[in-house]
Amino acid sequence: MPRPRVRWQPERVLNSVTRTDRTDTWWSAGLRPQELNHALTAPAWAAYVERSTSLPPSAPAAGRDPAGTDVSGGHTSGGAATATDGSGTDWRQALMRCLEPLLDSARQDLAAAGHSGVLAEAFLQRLGLRLVKLAARTLVLELARARDRGELAGDTPAARFLDFTHRLVGGSELAEFLAAYPVLARVLGESCRQGIEGHLELLARLAEDRESLVARLLNGRDPGALTAIEPGGDPHRGGRCTAILTFEDGRRVVYKPRPLQLHEHFNGFVDWLNVKTALGIRTVRLLPRDGYGWLEYVVHEPCRDAADIRRFYQRQGALLALLYVLDGTDMHFENLIAAGDQPVLVDVETLFHPSHKLVNALGNDPAQRALWASVYRTALLPMLVSSEHGIADLSGLGGDAGSTAPMSEVAWADAGLDSMHLVRRPGQTRRAANRPVLDGQLTEPREYEIAVLTGFRSAYQAISWHRDEFLGPDGLLAQCATDQIRFVPRSTHLYTSLLDESTHPDALRDAAGRSQLLDLLWDADESLHAIVPYELADLWAGDVPLFTVQPNSRDVWSSDGTRVADVLTTDGLSAVVDKVKNLGDVDEHRQTWLISASLATRPEPITHVSTATRPHVGTDEADPDRLLAAATDIADEIVAQVISERDGAANWLGLELLDDHHWAVNPMGAGLSNGYTGTALFLAQAGALTGSHLYSELARDAIRPIPRLLEALAGDPESAQLIGPGYHGLGGISYGLHRLAELLDDPDLNTWLEASLELSERLVADPAEFPSYAEGAAGGLAAMQAIAGFPAAGRLAERYADQLVATVESGLRGRVAADHGFARGYQGIAWALGQYGVPGDRYLDAARAATDLDRRNGPAGHGWCSGDAGTTLARATAGVPADLDAYLRTATERPVLADLSLCHGELGAVEPLVWLAAREYPAAEAARRRRAGLVLAVLEQYGPQCGTPNAVPSPGLLTGLAGIGHGLLRLAFPERVPSVLLLESSAGSRCGTAPEPTV
Repeated sequence: MPRPRVRWQPERVLNSVTRTDRTDTWWSAGLRPQELNHALTAPAWAAYVERSTSLPPSAPAAGRDPAGTDVSGGHTSGGAATATDGSGTDWRQALMRCLEPLLDSARQDLAAAGHSGVLAEAFLQRLGLRLVKLAARTLVLELARARDRGELAGDTPAARFLDFTHRLVGGSELAEFLAAYPVLARVLGESCRQGIEGHLELLARLAEDRESLVARLLNGRDPGALTAIEPGGDPHRGGRCTAILTFEDGRRVVYKPRPLQLHEHFNGFVDWLNVKTALGIRTVRLLPRDGYGWLEYVVHEPCRDAADIRRFYQRQGALLALLYVLDGTDMHFENLIAAGDQPVLVDVETLFHPSHKLVNALGNDPAQRALWASVYRTALLPMLVSSEHGIADLSGLGGDAGSTAPMSEVAWADAGLDSMHLVRRPGQTRRAANRPVLDGQLTEPREYEIAVLTGFRSAYQAISWHRDEFLGPDGLLAQCATDQIRFVPRSTHLYTSLLDESTHPDALRDAAGRSQLLDLLWDADESLHAIVPYELADLWAGDVPLFTVQPNSRDVWSSDGTRVADVLTTDGLSAVVDKVKNLGDVDEHRQTWLISASLATRPEPITHVSTATRPHVGTDEADPDRLLAAATDIADEIVAQVISERDGAANWLGLELLDDHHWAVNPMGAGLSNGYTGTALFLAQAGALTGSHLYSELARDAIRPIPRLLEALAGDPESAQLIGPGYHGLGGISYGLHRLAELLDDPDLNTWLEASLELSERLVADPAEFPSYAEGAAGGLAAMQAIAGFPAAGRLAERYADQLVATVESGLRGRVAADHGFARGYQGIAWALGQYGVPGDRYLDAARAATDLDRRNGPAGHGWCSGDAGTTLARATAGVPADLDAYLRTATERPVLADLSLCHGELGAVEPLVWLAAREYPAAEAARRRRAGLVLAVLEQYGPQCGTPNAVPSPGLLTGLAGIGHGLLRLAFPERVPSVLLLESSAGSRCGTAPEPTV
């Protein structure tokens, strides 16, 4: 009995003869409108597909038997297709057999050019896997349709899968399938044509340059026959990409299908630096050719001892300085090889990288612009990329191979079965060779900060002292003026994602479907509209878009050589010249801070507990004037760190927690906890106490972006919802605006406050989210109680209080669990409700119940966020009996924490002393004065150690300098400086009347 016919829609076959009516040809649906108007004959891809599908069935190639077994033992047809998680190859080989006519045509083209045998078959195998990847979504869709129609024969899912693939074997069957998906035919045809052309081009160039290769890169010894070609990197200019060539004796060379003059000049810069610093940094041997070139293959080698490791990182620091000066970027982990004690950069195509015209909000932030122009831009320093799948470091110094990548990837569930379907899973970063190895263990760059800084300073100062050799018409920079530089206007991941998503069957039936997806580029960044047509042309060709520039020009060249005028704000050479001219102590200090801060962000376990302490170094009580002087010293440091513009815009770079476990270097956001609102609040408080207009005016400048931010959030409810109502979110911002309006004597800020409160009222409580102090309703309630005279604040306070009561009731029934502590546990809820409630009402009853719902995990410590200080405050305000005398004894006698921050450091740990002293609790005031003296003594001896990783100074409030300064002011003048941890009003009063502390 014959098999049922697999029905493709629409049912058309490929035309072997081009029709005069182009709109009726099978391939016309695969053309964009502008292409259709100029298509007098079948395009090259259509001609290739027609030729392929009209060939007679192929005989088995050398190395394969009639059953389809390839040289590696895999199967292209026949046998059982193994259902794998995507790591197997059998199902791919089965699908590849469906596309065999396209590969047969490629095989003929290779043979016509004189290439056959193992190398040719290896190329065809790679090409076949590429075709399977492009066609898989469509093939799997048709597999599901055939299964649902009951057309597949076989007793098992694997047998039915193979039956489906057998129905597609043959030219006429493939022709009918591709007629239903003309855009897929285009994608497959172009991939074949480009692959063949690029392969033959590489072999021709190798034959022409072989003698020079042996002499220049292979030490004069012939390596024998070419045995393997391993392509890598992204495809550009017709599928061309970097490749590693292996010869018979095992030696390798690297082929680059682009000019290498820039890399040659970079080697010259490194040689110059070696003369000035005696660091002996290795360069890569090159063989530049017209439009392409060859590099030596650099081997990843281990270090011999710890001294080798230090030399590696010292040289890395020097390279970082050079790349910073030359505006290099994209130096991620795949572009660096650790060859013993030598960090070797193998790809430097993005030196002199310019900036295009920025029109978004980030372009108005001076801190963001400073970050884009800093050492951070090179991507050599730790660079954490976050997503729903986690956080990965993709930097040249980091690059954790095998870790979860931040981007998801397409995979196949039930692969090789008739139930095969697409799934998405976290990707894995590729194997990296960028980090030095000692005794089989990868080194941790965070531990070699001193070596990196030493190398950086050495190179930075050498360039600064000898800058004249860089500048001028005959200087080192001028030699690079017309080199070809790669310009990366958007993330490569964006391009590859578009290419991947454009293999969806809906995008492969006609050109309109694919255009609907790719045309999203028009909406991404209006400043790049001039180059979008060229991006689309590359994407339609299956390439990652490629643009180049010259350092001395503001124009951009597309992959086909078209010149697009005035895309750039300034040319790359001018920007580098200006940077070299402005090298100096201030800039060096900022860059070294960024190095230390970036290295501190390397992933490591983070606990919100401070355990390191300082010995008692003083016994005198602190005089308020001395505390004020110490706080103003910190204010002066924050002023020195500000990044400002002539128009008054001001912001800071700081260390920010991404997800409570990972830190990142970022421009400060608007939040109170570690954003510019909190820093401005400290400066304004210092200004009010000292009379310094400098502090007050900088505070005013820092908060300028808030109205624009609130307006943007009003139009983006989803983002507003993510920010939330808590201490870290809109509650903290509202509190900050309320206090700043008082401190700056600026009633206009109340208008901003009203906008923040109005936005808060639009938020919807998420029952799945714990209403914590940090992110949720508990922090919102505390903030609203401090804001008097605004009806919206009263309405919000009542709403938040009711939500917290409901949460406590659910917790009592065992339905809601939470972390331990004040910031994210029930203690913060207890505090907020305790302040809101009055004796006998349900709010105070809920506050008391909340104190017993705390889930302690791990060491508590002494801090505010999750330690004894927060617990003491919560129990005291809720009226729950507590041994406060025992707490006071501990707080008086224990050593001072080395971390002085508000969050989990010393100045958060002493907050209960100040709070209890204000309520005239016996012995609290004496303990506060005693503690203030100890803190001041530690500060004067050791400096203001922040609660950031490695104690890197950062301007923020909770973990940074602003919080330490504010804590000092509160110790000095508790009656004038309300608590920013507890969100107290200026008078220290609340809407409700909290019970007195209970012993």
